[in-house]
Amino acid sequence: MDDVDVVVGRIGRPHGVRGTVTVEPRTDEPDRRFAPGARLQLVRPAAARSTRDRWPSERTLEVADSRWHQGRLLVTFVGVGDRSAAEALREALLVSRVAADETPEEPGEYYDRQLVGLAVLDAAGVEVGRVTEVVHLPAQDLLAVDVSGGSRLVPFVEALVPVVDLAAGHVRLADVEGLLSDLDDEAE
Repeated sequence: MDDVDVVVGRIGRPHGVRGTVTVEPRTDEPDRRFAPGARLQLVRPAAARSTRDRWPSERTLEVADSRWHQGRLLVTFVGVGDRSAAEALREALLVSRVAADETPEEPGEYYDRQLVGLAVLDAAGVEVGRVTEVVHLPAQDLLAVDVSGGSRLVPFVEALVPVVDLAAGHVRLADVEGLLSDLDDEAE
């Protein structure tokens, strides 16, 4: 299978004077994605570029070191040795190339890219929609499901989504009344 590019973080402000930056992780496995030696593609969105940028809009960076400090991920990259070099990277996205068939280390966990596009089946096995997005909230993740009446959010918990079958290309919902209906539909 081909490799895929996955956004794993966004660079924030510099931390200290030696080129370390804060990173907002966009992965469930930051210790794996930001391990020393990891090579990440730096992609600077057009809105974050300026005429004074020292770096091109795309560049490969190698992680020299990473650590957690007061709940923030701090990363140092090879060749970024001072605060001004770190500041020049601010707002850039960090992209990791991963094997398309790579799976999370924990059983029962899934990457967003594995879930988006899956058919959504009701408890009887009838297709009712498709997963369009995985929404990450502090309390739990939600599956955005495109159904005939629009889009619905389904909490991605085993009690409501008991079956995830990647090989068959679907998720199956539990038999819970009103899971995909509007409040207006229920009032009628």
